[in-house]
Amino acid sequence: MNSSGTNRYHNWLKNGDLESVNDDLVNQNLHDRGNCLKELDYHGRTPLHVFAAHAQKLSTTLTTVGVMLVCGNLEAFTLQDDFGETPLDIASGNKACAAIIRLLSCTAEEAKALGHRGLYRRYDPIVYWKQMMFDWCKTRSWEECVKFVEGQDDEHNDELVLEVLKYWNSVVLHCVAQHSQKCTDWLVLLVLRILALLPSALVATDRANNATPFGFANKFEGCKEIKDILKLNPKYISSTPFPTLLLRFLPTKHHEIYGPYNTVCQFIKHMKYDKAELVVEVEDVLKPTRKCDVCSTATTKACGRCKTSYFCSAECQKAAWKKHKKTCKPPTTPLATEADLRALHKGMLLLNRCIQEPGAGDGPTSVVLDFLRCEDLLTL
Repeated sequence: MNSSGTNRYHNWLKNGDLESVNDDLVNQNLHDRGNCLKELDYHGRTPLHVFAAHAQKLSTTLTTVGVMLVCGNLEAFTLQDDFGETPLDIASGNKACAAIIRLLSCTAEEAKALGHRGLYRRYDPIVYWKQMMFDWCKTRSWEECVKFVEGQDDEHNDELVLEVLKYWNSVVLHCVAQHSQKCTDWLVLLVLRILALLPSALVATDRANNATPFGFANKFEGCKEIKDILKLNPKYISSTPFPTLLLRFLPTKHHEIYGPYNTVCQFIKHMKYDKAELVVEVEDVLKPTRKCDVCSTATTKACGRCKTSYFCSAECQKAAWKKHKKTCKPPTTPLATEADLRALHKGMLLLNRCIQEPGAGDGPTSVVLDFLRCEDLLTL
């Protein structure tokens, strides 16, 4: 402790310099960090007390620093300063943001049991998943990264994924580039998916080296395939349909991560339905029965000739024949089977989740149709 009764953490926190606190906490050894976080200022306050007094504006750095301060000095939870206030008392009195109030309401026992990772997952999921992405990058677990980015878990959502990718000026993509020495399909797919969600990540620079992801790939000898992608510009990424990017940079066919795209797209191309017909057909498949065209009675009996009109009885079919005969024609192309339509519906949901395309609309059908309009699909 210096002569003013404060250490560097007290001063940084009073001045709102959260980045200096964060960087120092990350780089300090555990012994030195622990001693600093337990020192008291001239009001008997630890750095956690001071943090609680200046935690009104929520940010990722704020919650990150909060978790590290808590884990660095669990005793401070219940420690009263010279005014008889705990960190929670101070936070409440100074109208700290709700996230910090919740964090400081945790007990020391709970915090100890959860540890850094558990606290981040509960109170700061952006940092938690950023760290998970870092861990997967270090072990080159690219498939796990892809699953997270595509949101293949009920715990994830598009907003969370985007915030993780934006964290610290796209530091996740920098980390991917740093560990991209060996090319795999999953690695290429991951980089394409990140850029489809956040094209600006291509030109983002990290704080320490002022380097873009391409600069990181060069510095750490990333593979040529990833360098070629990272040399693109955001405008090209934003204006190019995702299927086109796949075909350009991931041309491998009959691969496990390509299968769903091939199957669904070939079937859609074969059917050639417009949007309205596609919606009706898919919705019909999900219903247990159809309705009679005459009396609306539930039925599964289709006209034997056109296969598109339904009648519950011979009487209803005869009653409708005068009008129906004008449109009753055999199908010119093979009708889709129920299994085909169920596969289409599943594929629509998959594409709605996995394919991000500018102007694709707000529903799975519009995404499928925009996907179909991409001429490059004709080569699949």
